[in-house]
Amino acid sequence: MKTKILKTEREYDEACKRIYDLIKSSRSPIDPSSPEGEEMELLSLLVEKYEQEHYQMDAPNPIEAIKFRMEQMNLKQVDVASLFGGKTRVSEVLNGKRALTLKMITLLNRYLGIPLESLVSHDKEIELAPGKKEKLLNISSIREYLTKTGAAVI
Repeated sequence: MKTKILKTEREYDEACKRIYDLIKSSRSPIDPSSPEGEEMELLSLLVEKYEQEHYQMDAPNPIEAIKFRMEQMNLKQVDVASLFGGKTRVSEVLNGKRALTLKMITLLNRYLGIPLESLVSHDKEIELAPGKKEKLLNISSIREYLTKTGAAVI
């Protein structure tokens, strides 16, 4: 397969198939410095770039991120209660009856390694009033930053 920037779904599928074929072609691990290893690394980078551009995934819901990490670490609510301020509070948060506080977010990030982006990304309640948003977007440096980063303006 000729390696090049992947632009179509067909090229993406072919690159994935080639990676799979390379992996299955040897019973022993492929040496990264071998021609096959270098081809696989290059194809993996191309596939990753294509996926980032075409299959963007939203950050998980904060509660789902917490539950997922707890499951990964084999933790029960009682184990993480101190991060939330007590047994009752952890139950309220995990059942959607209470919002995460900044302190909880910080502690969950620090002690469970949950990315901050996962803990704050779905807070749809925090929003600027329309007039204030327009005023803010009229400031060139802010508008330029948002345009450059592709940040969503809610």
